[in-house]
Amino acid sequence: MKNILGRKVGMTSVFTDDGRYVPVTVIEAGPCTVVERRTKETHGYDAVALGFGAVKKARVSRALAGHFKKQGVEATRFVREFRTDIDGVEVGQSVTVAGFEPGDRVDVVGISKGHGFSGGIKRHNFSGGGASHGSMIHRQPASNGDTNAGRTVKGSRRPGHYGVDRTTHQNLEVVKADTERNLLLVRGPIPGPKNALVVVRKSVKSKAGA
Repeated sequence: MKNILGRKVGMTSVFTDDGRYVPVTVIEAGPCTVVERRTKETHGYDAVALGFGAVKKARVSRALAGHFKKQGVEATRFVREFRTDIDGVEVGQSVTVAGFEPGDRVDVVGISKGHGFSGGIKRHNFSGGGASHGSMIHRQPASNGDTNAGRTVKGSRRPGHYGVDRTTHQNLEVVKADTERNLLLVRGPIPGPKNALVVVRKSVKSKAGA
């Protein structure tokens, strides 16, 4: 099963077996527990729910505690569903990085870092105005469309809230899967700050049979 939950640890660089020196993001992935199996007959679709992270019993609501108890599994802090690559997976089974191999392609989903209220240069990569003393516009946006419309046109690139969005980086290469330490090394950056929850799943862009 090439689906797993994890925690972003940070970035480093490693040498691959073929001599490449590549930047990688280290993900503490799993072990995850299969906390529920949804079927088309009962729920209308096929899916597997994975749980990740220890949690105190006092932090679990009575409704969720009853749900975990009914399934016969320990309560977890995070639960996410997966609908692909779930054949043969049953409740109570443990999912680890052993299902990944170097060269696999994955999509990593996370919540992007927050940047608060940002200007056009930071938010939309505007070039900005002149830097000389005579310029009256340095970082603020200039003309941005019809001023007689009486409203802001949809799609206008303006200053505003930037970040804290669900973001997916697609088709990333798995450089190494360390089963002893439950670490997954993925080439390049992934969304979110350190210690943030990330979802790793098989890439939708990978070739069939790959």
